[in-house]
Amino acid sequence: MTRRNVLQVAAAGAMLTGCADGRPPATEVSPAPAASKAPLARPSDAPSSAPAAVPASPPPLPRGLPAQIEHGPRNRPQVALTFHGRGEPAIATALLTEAEKAGARLTVLAVGEWLDACPQLARRVLDGGHELGNHTQTHGDICGMGAAAAAAEITGCADRLRRLTGTPGRWFRPSRTRLATPLVVRLAQEAGYEHVLSYDVDSLDFTEPGTGAVRANVARDVGPGSVVSLHFGYAGTIAALPGILDDLKRRGLRAVTTTELLT
Repeated sequence: MTRRNVLQVAAAGAMLTGCADGRPPATEVSPAPAASKAPLARPSDAPSSAPAAVPASPPPLPRGLPAQIEHGPRNRPQVALTFHGRGEPAIATALLTEAEKAGARLTVLAVGEWLDACPQLARRVLDGGHELGNHTQTHGDICGMGAAAAAAEITGCADRLRRLTGTPGRWFRPSRTRLATPLVVRLAQEAGYEHVLSYDVDSLDFTEPGTGAVRANVARDVGPGSVVSLHFGYAGTIAALPGILDDLKRRGLRAVTTTELLT
């Protein structure tokens, strides 16, 4: 069975479980036994949804990086495959698994509404050795919004990431645009994101051009230091991933997280 068929089977099987119906998994704490004499918990005593342990701080970034980052150093054989986190959770899980088999580490920029529907995917991304960041709360046209609405998009997703993982993540990527306006850059920095993460290679997978076209789009433009834009939720992207990783390997390039690319 080919790697592509294995991935498709995994995605199909995963759709039978998880949060495909849009509902988060149950997280209630079992009640104390009837014989317990402990007082009933007040609302303020309810178990916190915060993670058990806060992740270690990532390594510091070099000085002098631009406010908007489009690519990394061109003198190292590394690239960052960045995925807009939205869509069917089974596809996301299958894609992460396939990347891990190849030793690739991804950067996932999550949409807050996606995290609301499937909160367990935040930990799944991090537990696989990948990186998790912010791609706004609702994936609206953030550069067309006023300051208050745009700020709410950024902080809304940041709050969800912080609640689920202990950190808002290092990276913010604006929705529906490659480059942020100066206003959005400033709002992201005020929310704690030192840099806005753009990209220099667009797979155009969201246009659903077909597996071969997605792979060819990446192969045509990728090189050392590239930041590649891809998406969860598209079957063509999932099917193209093994070929993309093979192409990188043949060219001596390794897929790493964005932080690793830049440090």
